[in-house]
Amino acid sequence: MQITLMKGKIHRASVTEADLHYEGSISIDRALLNAAGFLINERVEIYNIDTGARFATYVIEAPTGSGIIGLNGAAARLAMPGDKVIIVAYASFDEADAKTFKPHVVLVDQRSHLARLKPRARVLRCHQNP
Repeated sequence: MQITLMKGKIHRASVTEADLHYEGSISIDRALLNAAGFLINERVEIYNIDTGARFATYVIEAPTGSGIIGLNGAAARLAMPGDKVIIVAYASFDEADAKTFKPHVVLVDQRSHLARLKPRARVLRCHQNP
């Protein structure tokens, strides 16, 4: 049996830009991508704390250290600069690994720069969800 768990999360990031006319996606500072364990083109769920909107898109890279959290395409209608968002990726695990897995949890400062990481355990046999 496979169980879906949160693989990684960027918590309370501030949206820095929204570009309705850009190809759809979310641009995320490379430092935050690395810390959260997100891959380029990986599906992520986005939860807008300010409006309650919940939606999915895929990840593209923004420059390291830029603090960019940019919503592009249709997603740009669901959050605006200044909104606080939670960005989450999920993965499937077998039951034994699910019991010991700890996700990457990234906490950011007011400018969406890495503030700290919550400790995590080593991942065993993680299978990405499509």
